[in-house]
Amino acid sequence: MEAKAEKYKSAGVDLNKAIELIEIVKKMSKKIPQKGVISEIGGYAGLFSLDIGSFKNPVLVSSTDGVGTKIKVAIMAQFHKNIGIDLVAMCINDIITSGAKPLFFLDYLAFGKFNEKIFIELLEGIIEGCKISECALLGGETAEMPGIYAQEDYDCAGFAVGIVEKDKIIDGSEISIGDVILGISSNGLHCNGFSLVRKTIFEEHKLSLDYIPEEIGKPLGEEILLPTKIYAPILKTLINKNFSIKGCAHITGGGFIDNLPRVIPDQCKAIIKKGSWEIPPIFSFIQNLGNISEEEMFRVFNCGIGFILILSEDIVEEVQSIITALGEKSYIIGYIDIKKEFENKVVII
Repeated sequence: MEAKAEKYKSAGVDLNKAIELIEIVKKMSKKIPQKGVISEIGGYAGLFSLDIGSFKNPVLVSSTDGVGTKIKVAIMAQFHKNIGIDLVAMCINDIITSGAKPLFFLDYLAFGKFNEKIFIELLEGIIEGCKISECALLGGETAEMPGIYAQEDYDCAGFAVGIVEKDKIIDGSEISIGDVILGISSNGLHCNGFSLVRKTIFEEHKLSLDYIPEEIGKPLGEEILLPTKIYAPILKTLINKNFSIKGCAHITGGGFIDNLPRVIPDQCKAIIKKGSWEIPPIFSFIQNLGNISEEEMFRVFNCGIGFILILSEDIVEEVQSIITALGEKSYIIGYIDIKKEFENKVVII
């Protein structure tokens, strides 16, 4: 049996590592509250006891996502913790658009050649993301896949589940003409557009991660690897205070152009006013460096707005004060108007 295991190891897969990883995850997952989890890490499936005592008609909400080619920059920088935070953020920010409370998260990590340092950094980030989101880490999977990935490469996917009362689902159906579009700031690129970022910065202009653009004031590697903000604490606070949120949008790939139409009724359009929010300098740096059109910037990147709330005008001021108290910035960036036939659902003016 040992000889067979050694033969498999020589082919690029170390079975003994799998046992070690389970123990590492068990130890590290103790850093976060595991409320509802009734199974230990390492089983075939994760078990979660659903407490629905406070719900009349509970609905489960789920999402899955990855981090994309931002991973290539993390490999260049040899810094991976923020990728773990990104992985949680990309899933959690999606499920909270429905008003859901995050319950648990699972991850899938695939390596060309398993690297314990990278694994632990990713897990540290995942645990931090779960802490911010107040969700359990229910389980995961780690794979060595030589021949699929290069030895130094890896990829990851995340899976999140939340819960919401059926009659409190935020689905955009109550959005009406005159509602306000409130943008909550991003801290930079988050996880989108990195194929264009890498092509512009590293391939075309041969800049290094240590390069410090004057307008940014920090090394490029540090700036572009900032983790995606997790907006769950803001949504939780607003929902607990019974604010009527008519629509939410997570501004990821596709920017305003592709994400806002997901929540706006067919008869409505979103008017976005340029110049109404603070855009982090990394965006203009990339735009100027790559000679990228403004239209493409708004289509590829979040351009400084990571999450959007659509609200009645009469509650906007109070909502903004709460967001400020939570340490985040928000801006009135537009409004909802009537959409005429053949008009686009998002207009940036």
